[in-house]
Amino acid sequence: MLGLNARACALLVSVSVVAMGIAATPVIAQTVESPAPAVKPKPIKKKRAGKPMAEVPLPQNVANANAQVGKPVYQSLDEITVGATKLEERAIDALAGVSKINQEEINRVGPARVSDIFTAIPSVSFQERGDEPGTAIAIRGLQDFGRVAVVIDGARQNFQRTGHNANGYFYLDPAMIGDVDVVRGPVANIYGSGAIGGVVSFRTKDVEDVLRVGERWGVLSEMGVGSNDWRANVSTFAAGRSQNGNVDVIVGGSYRAQSDYKNGNGVTVPNTASDIQSGLAKLTFRPADGHEVKVGFLGYDARYNTGQPSIPNTSGYATDTSNQTATLSWKYQKPEDRLFDYKASVYFNSTETDQTKNAGPASPITGAIGDKRSFTVDTIGFDIHNTSRVDTGPVAHAITYGGDYFSDKVTVKDPTGASGYTTPNGDRRVDGAFVQVKSNYSMFEFINAVRFDEYELKSGNFSTGGNRFSPKSTIGITPAPWVTAYATYAEGYRAPAVTETLVSGFHPGVGVSDGSTNYLSLFTLLPNLALRPEVGKTKEAGLNLRFNDVLKPGDRIRAKINVFRNDVDDYIDLVSFGPSQPLIQICPGPPGFCPVPIPWLTVASTTTSLVQYQNIANARIDGVELESTYDSGAWFAGLAGSWMKGINVSTGERLQSVPGQKIATTLGARFFDQRLTASVRWVSVAAQSGLSTLYNPATNYDLVNLYLAYQPTPDIVASVGIDNLLDRYYIPFATLRSSDGTDTALAGSAPGRVYKASLRVRFGGV
Repeated sequence: MLGLNARACALLVSVSVVAMGIAATPVIAQTVESPAPAVKPKPIKKKRAGKPMAEVPLPQNVANANAQVGKPVYQSLDEITVGATKLEERAIDALAGVSKINQEEINRVGPARVSDIFTAIPSVSFQERGDEPGTAIAIRGLQDFGRVAVVIDGARQNFQRTGHNANGYFYLDPAMIGDVDVVRGPVANIYGSGAIGGVVSFRTKDVEDVLRVGERWGVLSEMGVGSNDWRANVSTFAAGRSQNGNVDVIVGGSYRAQSDYKNGNGVTVPNTASDIQSGLAKLTFRPADGHEVKVGFLGYDARYNTGQPSIPNTSGYATDTSNQTATLSWKYQKPEDRLFDYKASVYFNSTETDQTKNAGPASPITGAIGDKRSFTVDTIGFDIHNTSRVDTGPVAHAITYGGDYFSDKVTVKDPTGASGYTTPNGDRRVDGAFVQVKSNYSMFEFINAVRFDEYELKSGNFSTGGNRFSPKSTIGITPAPWVTAYATYAEGYRAPAVTETLVSGFHPGVGVSDGSTNYLSLFTLLPNLALRPEVGKTKEAGLNLRFNDVLKPGDRIRAKINVFRNDVDDYIDLVSFGPSQPLIQICPGPPGFCPVPIPWLTVASTTTSLVQYQNIANARIDGVELESTYDSGAWFAGLAGSWMKGINVSTGERLQSVPGQKIATTLGARFFDQRLTASVRWVSVAAQSGLSTLYNPATNYDLVNLYLAYQPTPDIVASVGIDNLLDRYYIPFATLRSSDGTDTALAGSAPGRVYKASLRVRFGGV
């Protein structure tokens, strides 16, 4: 069913048997130094409203664990997350589909782009072009226009530019990442408006990622090289701490470059070379006991060419994209203070893409060679919330309440082309407030929340808006320390984006043929001023499983299994309608645009002439997710997977954004007092099926990646790896069956085999 080859099937069977049939996810080759002695976690005080937790070995000095190049052995599902409720809890205890990606996983994978670190996270997929270094993330088949809330150090990333690409990119060098929280579904609606698909929250590197306990200064550096044809990266972070521990500072930068790569068919994909620079600076003050003020800045600049010149008459652009994020936060937390536990933050994010046309014919839509255009989205926002803890008899409550706001300003400049029509100028304001009550009594946990959202969208003389209350209710039961079962109903609300509402203008359509002559079918994009917000309504049930000392003393199994259904009312999709336009003869005939004809499309079945974002009655996405790990110290195994089906309930057609079934398996071992770690990861994804005839479905593919890390000293790690060992050709997302789709399909084909190596060094002192 998944199109697996014999080797892949054998690998899956072996890992499944070894892990005793309990599904298990990529364990992160967490360490190459001896594990620290097991430390019993502090018991959760009743006033903190915690549920029963299994005892697990946690690393000593957890706050500084990331600074240890070879971190003590412990699993990502045992790490602390705030993703689902804004309250600290272990990922394995969260009553939601929550995943944690830690620094060890990032280091082990050696990512070239952000999407590389998500290969084993269930229900997460990407729509990326090789000639565009930005990342477009989808969770449970929902993507674009903020359906997945992406935040970096608390700042929302809302950039969008319409073209032959996803409608929603963010820009971040993987070298900057400290860790990542992933929440699947609208259960995290307290994070803000729009996240009907989920939330991805990135924390960039901080002082704790460089300094060990007791150190006042330190430096962390890494350099790497790779093949296909060549790629290289280097990064350095320096951190310092005052003698009394009340002031921290970290500064760092990275540089990453690569040449045009070859896909699995050995074809060089043009314009996949890039040159990327990033910088980071954070200053932290602790003016009084329990108080922490942090000022941060993150900068990113990428230079590259976009467009596929090997496709006839396709436009290309010399591109410079910059992303700048500034944040200021104030946190207060003292265990003995039950009334106040708060965090307030304000942020500014600006993403700008400047382009100069350098390929393709002149046209009133794209301009001529040498013409310039720019796309800018500026976002200003804040988030503030507090938790108060009270007891009513034997029931402990954690009451979290707060509000948030962001505004987007879209500015497009294209004096010679039509970019201002397809990515319209405009402003959007979104704000909201919420209250959440988390209650614990004996083996039971209850989470009830309600959120109020409102929005306003403006452009010229046009203005629209709306508001809504969205509820959430979860019940969990922990009858034994090793198992928790839960059920959730949650709603989320997404306001239409400026582009969805106001996009307009003429666009060349698809190449068609009557068997002897090629023609061009045209279409026009129409605005929709009556577009209504989307409302996601998710029903979910899950199990969290924790086992210790299963096959030998000290080993651990962790697993999260959940099923869900998300019904999205008023789902917004691109719809074609109206009478067919007259065809324009293009080949043979007068010189001009002459795309390669699409064999399946004839004059008798030409597309309609009008295209518009419209509310369809309902979209439904069902799925099953699995994430689990087994770790004995000497060896580890993992299995993660997801199965999803998304349909347009009105038409019965599959949603093109919902990927095929996915299975990711990891198997590894540690040798020589755990100084040497070897692992293999296999990822298998099925092809999509049942899509509209407008789309070429994503291909099925099997990827095998190998990793080897050696740590001769506690502060030095040398790593080598092979990505796409079998040199498979694949396109991981659906593409349009049109002349536009040909460009996207070539740029969307992923790299073939890549050999890579890196050296990571850390040093510090008092």
